[in-house]
Parts: sequence; structure tokens; C-alpha cells
Amino acid sequence: MAPNTARAKRRRAALRTAAFLSPWLIGFAVFFAYPLLSTVYFSFTRYDGFRPPVLNGLANWSYVFTDYPLFWPAMRNTLWLVVVMVSCRVVFGLGIGLLITKIKTGAGIFRTLFYLPYLAPPVAATLAFVFLLNPGTGPANTLLDGMGLPTPGWFTDAAWSKPALTALALWGVGDLMVIFMAALLDVPKEQYEAAELDGAGARARFRHITLPNISPIVLFAVVTGVIQAMQYYTQPLVAGKVAAGVIGGSGQQFEPGYPDKSTLTLPQLVYNVGFQRSDYGAACVVALVLFALSMAFTALLMRRRGGLIGAGD
Repeated sequence: MAPNTARAKRRRAALRTAAFLSPWLIGFAVFFAYPLLSTVYFSFTRYDGFRPPVLNGLANWSYVFTDYPLFWPAMRNTLWLVVVMVSCRVVFGLGIGLLITKIKTGAGIFRTLFYLPYLAPPVAATLAFVFLLNPGTGPANTLLDGMGLPTPGWFTDAAWSKPALTALALWGVGDLMVIFMAALLDVPKEQYEAAELDGAGARARFRHITLPNISPIVLFAVVTGVIQAMQYYTQPLVAGKVAAGVIGGSGQQFEPGYPDKSTLTLPQLVYNVGFQRSDYGAACVVALVLFALSMAFTALLMRRRGGLIGAGD
């Protein structure tokens, strides 16, 4: 009877565990596993959303990688945003956080001023930036022209559109600032005092004390930034439409990426191929590429956490 009793207890424990895990298991199956498997299946079919899908092998993959002219520009733009925009946001957010933690008077005011832009809706913030950086009448170029400096075309110039989007991202860096401030204020002060007694300068204290203590937060900021950059859709689409002079209306078609495909990203491509061109098979291929890139970047960052910041070595 003892073995049967032990087996019954293990079975009841397993059932209790499954019961507690069931909400997560159902959510995982419905909102992740099923959509992912469906995307993989549809990527090997010819499907327009109206007629039943028909298997066509690797035709969609071959079309996206070799024949679709917008895929590689979108890939390059997305990777550029991942590397440049995410790096700039992390460095700028950390710098602002360090600056505010050193301010003795009025820190709350500066913290509020830097955090408020993050609360602006993405569409409104992008519209404001497009008009601010208008090459002809925008105050930014007016100021640069008054100082005798070159006046870029910003969102109307393919060479400046991604830097303009990066400037927009830096303007809304308040979320990272708050996170870094909390991490910086949590660094033990005794370590700074001991380092000062040993004659360590500000740079040495930052490298050997600050960075090692906040390295998990830096990793969190980089990983979440990469994921956000892989989902970057609204800002480049709105900026391209406004800069091109397109006023969205009912049933109006707009080819994303203005100017000269420089603001085209992979998420825009998924929408353009799937919903505007009704080619769901090819759209699923782009979505799977986006998913694979996100997983690869995240896995690389998690494996190279120490080398990510180079602290304390």
C-alpha cells in the first residue's frame, strides 16, 4: 500500500501544480504557441485571407529574400535602429540619470521635465518633431541657419531621417532615466567612500563601482530597447507620411519608407505585405525573420552580459 499511497500523493501534487500553472499554460498556448505555429504554417502557403491557404513550399521565402525589393532596405534600417538608436538611448538615459542624482537643488523639477516627454503619445510626439525639424520653416533649421551651420533635410533627406528618429527617441528617454536613477541611488555609498580613500578618481569609481552595481539594469535597458526597436512602427510611419505630405484618409494607400525607403522597418513591411498587398504568406516570412532576429539579439546579450558593459575588468 505504501508505494500506491506515495504514487497517489505525487499524482495529486502534479495535478495541483498543473492547476496553478493552467492560466499561464492556457495563455502561452493561445497567445504564443498557436500564433507562432500558425505563422510558420502560413509562411509555406499562398494565402490572401479570403481563399483557403495552398501549400507552395519555399516560394514565399525565396520571394522575400531574393525578389521583394523592400526587404533588405527594411532589414538594414531595422538593424541600424537596433545598434545606433538603442545604444544612444541607453548612454543618454544613463548620463541624464547620473546628472540628476548629482544635483542638490531642484532635482525634482529636472526629473519631471525629462520624464514628461516620455508621456507624450507617439503620434503627437512624432508630428511635433516633424514640424520642429521642418527643413524650410522649422525652428531647428532656423536656429542652425542663424548660427551659420548647415541645415539638414531631416525627415525629407534619406541621410538624416534615421538620425532624426534617433533624436525623437532621445527626447523621450524619460523611462530609462527613471530606471537608471533608481539603480544609481541603490549603489552602496560605502564603496564610493572606500574608493575615494584609495585615491580613485571619478572615472575609476564609475568604471569599477557604478557600472558593476548597475550592470543588471544596463542589460535590462539594452534587451528591452532591442525588443522595442524590433517593433518600431508608429514613429517612422507617421514621420514618413507627414514629411511626404500625405494626409491619411479612408482607403488611402501609402508606400512606407519615405524618403527613399530610409524609414522603412520590418514591422512596417509586415503590415504592408500582409494587409495592403494581401500576401499573408510573405508577411509571415517577414514576421518570422523579425522573431528570429529578436531572439538572436536577446540570446547574444544574455550570454555576453559581462562583455556588454566591460565593467570591472
